Amino acid sequence: MTSDRKTMVVKIGSSTLVGADRALRRDFIADLARQASELADAGWNLVVVSSGAIACGAPVLGFASKPTDMPSLQACASVGQCVLSAAYDEEFRARGLLTSLVLLTRHDTARRNSYLHARDTLTRLVELGVVPVVNENDTVTVDEIRFGDNDTLAALVSCLVSADLCVTLSDIDGLYTANPMEDPTAAFIPRVEKIDAGIIASAGDSSTSVGTGGMITKIRSCRILMTAGIASVICSGSEPNVLVRLAAGEAVGTLFVPPVERMDIAPRKLWIALGDSTHGSVTVDAGAADALVRRGSSLLPVGITHVEGAFSAGDTLDVRDERGLTIARGLAQAGSDELKLAAGRHQDEIASNRLLAALAGKPAIHRDEMIVFA
Repeated sequence: MTSDRKTMVVKIGSSTLVGADRALRRDFIADLARQASELADAGWNLVVVSSGAIACGAPVLGFASKPTDMPSLQACASVGQCVLSAAYDEEFRARGLLTSLVLLTRHDTARRNSYLHARDTLTRLVELGVVPVVNENDTVTVDEIRFGDNDTLAALVSCLVSADLCVTLSDIDGLYTANPMEDPTAAFIPRVEKIDAGIIASAGDSSTSVGTGGMITKIRSCRILMTAGIASVICSGSEPNVLVRLAAGEAVGTLFVPPVERMDIAPRKLWIALGDSTHGSVTVDAGAADALVRRGSSLLPVGITHVEGAFSAGDTLDVRDERGLTIARGLAQAGSDELKLAAGRHQDEIASNRLLAALAGKPAIHRDEMIVFA
């Protein structure tokens, strides 16, 4: 990848790829290939994060609607992935572009070494001028190793390839102050510079039964991207020539702008934010929240007011403030049973407690193993 080229990641939802008739929209993929060709000429690399495998496979296997049992879902994904891959290959080859298929699960990224291998593979594909088509490997995934939605996967891929822009093509044209399908007074939000509790509260759920991710998952992913210094856009998949227009700087949809001045985020911290699913959470008091956000401190047990979930040392945890807003994510220094006992206690109390003595002098989460969200 040459330094003068930029990289765009585009996430395409099932409701954009599959029509109301449950058929794959080949016209959409053909137009995507045309835009990819124009983007390449303009100095942009493209990476596609594509949903739709299950939605494409279900009608081929004769299901009247999306099945609910895991074996049937995995069978649909297996068949549908072939349908999708063939469509991408044929339409992009017609424009002189080569695609590749990259299937990932949480199992592939939860381990640091595997995460780095995925990064190296995607980076090399882009360097070679290939358009990677990335999807979750729904054929083998179970709930424990699922990303859960491709919005999270798109954020992960954007960080892996150091993208300049991540675009989410959806069935809605951006973020509103409320769900516009339920509230006629909902106002469109063209630009977001900080994702706070109010922005998160405005996010509604998906309006279709085809996809798995609602607006809230998109907002959470955009928040991580902002922390990573990557701009992102949520816009309608029906917007004409949208990727080319965005690359040219045109305002389309809702733009999430990362802070202008920010510290560099170490790749390890991005892995903590996205590589593995969270195994639990801790709620902290106002003083601890301020120390984490403003001073970059480690999290001490004394600042913890509540511990949720069953987890072990080394597992990924969400850190929430008193309003329930996730302000950070990090690796636990102790298991849930220990932290529940240590919560709210000062270091001298912990040191004098035989059950907690091993935690004396240790934070609940060290600042070097924690990412604080913008």
